[in-house]
Amino acid sequence: MSRVTSYTIGIIGGGQLARMMHQASIGLGIHTRLLATAPDESAAQVMNDVVIGSHLDHDAVLRFARGCDAVTFDHEHVPTDLVRQIEDLGVAVRPGAEAQVHAQDKVVMREFMAREGFPNPAWQVCASPEHLVLFARDHGWPVIAKTSRGGYDGKGVWKVDGPDEVAEPFEAMGGLADGSQPIRILAEEYVDFTRELSALVVRSPSGQGVAYPVSESIQRDGICVETITPAPGMSEERQTQIQAMALDIAGRLGVVGVLAVELMERADGSVVVNELAMRPHNTGHWTIDGASTSQFENHLRAVLDLPLGDPSLTAPVVVMANVLGGSETDLTGALQHCFARDPGLRVELYGKQVRPGRKVGHVTCLGDDVEQVARRARHAAGYLMGDHDA
Repeated sequence: MSRVTSYTIGIIGGGQLARMMHQASIGLGIHTRLLATAPDESAAQVMNDVVIGSHLDHDAVLRFARGCDAVTFDHEHVPTDLVRQIEDLGVAVRPGAEAQVHAQDKVVMREFMAREGFPNPAWQVCASPEHLVLFARDHGWPVIAKTSRGGYDGKGVWKVDGPDEVAEPFEAMGGLADGSQPIRILAEEYVDFTRELSALVVRSPSGQGVAYPVSESIQRDGICVETITPAPGMSEERQTQIQAMALDIAGRLGVVGVLAVELMERADGSVVVNELAMRPHNTGHWTIDGASTSQFENHLRAVLDLPLGDPSLTAPVVVMANVLGGSETDLTGALQHCFARDPGLRVELYGKQVRPGRKVGHVTCLGDDVEQVARRARHAAGYLMGDHDA
C-alpha cells in the first residue's frame, strides 16, 4: 500500500490570517503547524498542531521550524536575523529574509523604491525632533512620521501638524522596539490623496505571478474598515498598470506568496506606494468569497510552488467590511438578524474576545451595484458591532 505524502507548512503567528490559511489548507491536503503565543489565539483555537512560544524566542522558533517543510508568517514581526537563521536550517522560508525585510523596515522599503524608480513620497530618516522640523521646512506641514519597524493598524504612525508635536514620535518609538533591530523615525511628506488603493499579487518560487483586481480601501484611525473591489471608477488600463507595477515589485524583491502594495492615489490619478505587506492581507479578505481562488489558498500554493489559481472576480462588485469590537458581544447570536435580512451575506468570525476597536471578523457582500452592495455590507458589519438601529 502506498503511503500518503503530507506536506507540513509552519505558520508563525496565531492571528486570524493564520486561521484563514489553515482553513484554505484543508482542501489542499496540507498539514499546517502553528507557533502561537497563547492557546486562545484565533488560529490556535481551530488547529490541532499548535506550539506555544514567542516569535521573538530564537530557540522556540528554530525548534518549531525544524519540524516543517516550509515556514510562512501571519505577521512581519519575526526579527530579520531570526528569519535568516531559519533559512540556514535548510527549511524553505517564504517569503525569505531578503524580501521580507522590505515589509519589516519602512526605511529599507523606501530605499528600494527610490533605487528601483517606484513612486515614493518625499522622505527622510530623522535622527532627532530638530531634523523632523528641518524636513517640514522643506516639504511643508503637516508631515507623516513613522517608526521604521513595529507599527501596525495605525500604531507607529503620526500626523505631525507643527513644531510643537515633533517630539512625540521619538518619545513613543521605544514602546514598539523588540530589542532585536534598531528603530528609526522616517519622515514623509503629507500626501493629499483622494483615496487609498490596494494591489494584491501572488508570486511563486518558479516565478509565476497572478494579480487580483485593484481594491479601494477605506481607512479610519489607521485601520482598514472597508474594501471595494474593483476600485470604483478605475479604467481597465489603469488597473492593468497598477497590477503590473505590483508584480514588478514582487519579482524584483523575490517575494514568494502574497504581496500587498498599499497605495495613495492623488486627484490627478497618479499613485505613490504607502507600504508593503508580504503575507495575506486585510484588504484581500474579500477574495475568500469574491474571487475564484482566495488569497489564502494562493499563498499556500505559492509556498509549496504549486501552480497558482485564478484570481478573477466571482461577481461584478465585492465589498468587504471589517467587524470591529463594539457593544455587541454575542456575535454568533447576532447572525440571526444578519442572515435573516441578507441570505447572501458571507461572514468570517475570528474567535476573538470582543474589545473596542479590535478586528473580530469581517463580512462580504457580492452583487452588481456598488452602492447597494456597500449598503448591505455596512449594515451587517454595523449590526455585529452593536449598531442595531442601522
